[in-house]
Amino acid sequence: MSTYARTGPAPGDLRFYPLRDSATMLRRNLKRMLRYPSMTLMLVGMPVVFLLLFVYVFGGTLGAGLGGPAHTAAAGRAAYANYVAPAIILMTVAATVQGTAISVAMDMTEGIIARFRTMHIARVSVLTGHVLGSVIQAMFSLAIVTGVALLVGFRPTAGLGGWLAAAGFLVVVTFALVWLCVALGQVSKSVETASNLPMPLVLLPFLSSGFVPTDSLPAGLRWFAEYQPFTPVIQTLRSLLTDKPIGNNAWIALVWCAVIALGGYLWSKRLFNGAS
Repeated sequence: MSTYARTGPAPGDLRFYPLRDSATMLRRNLKRMLRYPSMTLMLVGMPVVFLLLFVYVFGGTLGAGLGGPAHTAAAGRAAYANYVAPAIILMTVAATVQGTAISVAMDMTEGIIARFRTMHIARVSVLTGHVLGSVIQAMFSLAIVTGVALLVGFRPTAGLGGWLAAAGFLVVVTFALVWLCVALGQVSKSVETASNLPMPLVLLPFLSSGFVPTDSLPAGLRWFAEYQPFTPVIQTLRSLLTDKPIGNNAWIALVWCAVIALGGYLWSKRLFNGAS
C-alpha cells in the first residue's frame, strides 16, 4: 500500500486529499479481499446453503401453503423459490457486512489504525475505504447468490428498469448496513466479538416476511415482523423483482436505511475520533 508522504503540499490541493486517501484505502481493502478469497466464499456460502435448504427441503410444503396453483411438490417448490429468493438476497447483504465488522476489528486490534493516525492522511478515508470495499464485495456476492437462485428456480418477471431499481435499492441497503457494521467492528474488543455482534442482521430476516407471510405468524410475532426494518426492505425488493405494486414499503424501507446509515456513520465517527 502506498503512503502519502506529503512534504510541502500545494495549498490548493488540500481539498482533494480525502478523495485520494479514500481511493488508497479502498485499494487496500480490495487487495485484502483478493488475498483472502476464502472470507468472501464463506460469507456467500451461508446464503447459498439456506437457499438450497429452503427451496429443496421445505419448498414443496411451504410453497403449497402460499396459495395459488401449487398442486404438486414441484409446483410448490417453484412458487416458494420465487417467494424466498428476495429474502436470501437480503441475507447475503447481511452476511457480507458481517465481514466488514471483522475487518474493522482486525485493523483496530492489530494496531494498523494507530499507524494510520500518525500519517498525514484524511482520517475519514480509513472508514470510507472499508465502506466502499464492502459495498463492492457485497455486489459481487449478490451476483453469485442471484445466479444460484436463478438456477434453483427463481423466475423474476421484472424488466430492465425493475432490475436497475432493485440493484440501486440493494446498494442503498448495503451502504446503510455497512456503516452500522463499521461501528460494531470498532466497538468490539476482539475479532471474535466482531463476528458475533452483527449476527442479529442475519437472523432478523427469519422474523420477517422473508420466509413466510406475516399473517401466518402468531399475533405477537406478527406485530414484530411487520414493524421491524427487514420486512419493508424484503417486500420492496420482492415487488421490484416480480414487477408488482410496492405500496408504502419503499419509502418505509428508505427511511429505515437513512436512519441506520446516519446512526452508523455518527457512531463510527465518534468511536474513531474518541479512540485517538
